[in-house]
Amino acid sequence: MRVGIIGASGYTGSELLRILYKHPEAEVVAASSRRYEGKEIWKLHRFLKGFYDLKFCDTNLKNFENCDVVFTPVPHGEAMQYVPQLLDAGIKVIDISADYRLDRETYEKVYGKKHEGYRKAVYGLTEIHRDEIAKSNLVANPGCYPTATILAAAPLAKLELIEKVIFDCKSGITGAGESPSSFTHYPNLHESIVPYNINKHRHYYEIVQELGRFQRDLEISFTPQVFPGSRGILCTAHVFLRGELSNEELYKIYEDFYKNCYFVRLQDEVSLSQVRGSNFCDIAIFSAGKRVVIVSAIDNLVKGASGQAIQNMNVMFGLDEKTGLDFPPLFP
Repeated sequence: MRVGIIGASGYTGSELLRILYKHPEAEVVAASSRRYEGKEIWKLHRFLKGFYDLKFCDTNLKNFENCDVVFTPVPHGEAMQYVPQLLDAGIKVIDISADYRLDRETYEKVYGKKHEGYRKAVYGLTEIHRDEIAKSNLVANPGCYPTATILAAAPLAKLELIEKVIFDCKSGITGAGESPSSFTHYPNLHESIVPYNINKHRHYYEIVQELGRFQRDLEISFTPQVFPGSRGILCTAHVFLRGELSNEELYKIYEDFYKNCYFVRLQDEVSLSQVRGSNFCDIAIFSAGKRVVIVSAIDNLVKGASGQAIQNMNVMFGLDEKTGLDFPPLFP
């Protein structure tokens, strides 16, 4: 597969380049950056020296017309400038921005801008929409928080067992992107955990949309926080059930739901160090009668972005979904 990346200079773009280098069925043939056009990739992403001879190109469609698939890890609102042209040229697209995750009306309300290039996409949470992804030319890669939260609650929501769920989530600072700000400034974040966008985070609408496919009357609360680390999302889901379930019953529900999902691992306990640098989502289940605590952990740059995008690419092209992703976490 000939692969293009529009927006390859950020954290997500660099992770795509890192993982795709070892993918046995894919080759990156074009990687764009408006800021760094003409510069060797390795001179920006120094850790890739010796692996890529490519230079960053501009975003002109001519640079991507020979691609089989293009990833678009660009700021929200920019992917819509490229996606329709790529699709019309017969190129499959995996959008890593938020531009195609929601229906048009919800997107315009949540992001406060008119959608200029709307196309219907499949939501790219592979474990939930695998069959639809396999038939699609446009996949909307999920946000990092929705990946961790939806995977934590989906097995119970599918059986309509939830009264309400409270997601308490903590993310590494790479989730805020590479542009520095007072929010990401080291002295402001060091030795601290900072809640932000309380009751108004844009990822909330993805969580509602996807869990609502299983259980319409589900009450959802979501609080995002940032901790002073580079990678990872730890989600603690407080799930209030409609009835009591034993530990054995709960485990059986999750085991059955994820029996064909290589990248979801049920653990006795989870930590970010156990998934760092990998495409795994680890889940631990703790029963307390009608209240259940589900803890999930992912690497926000891999399973929460680039790794999941490559997992979706594999499914779209009929490959084993773990192709190029079957490597263990970086520990410690």
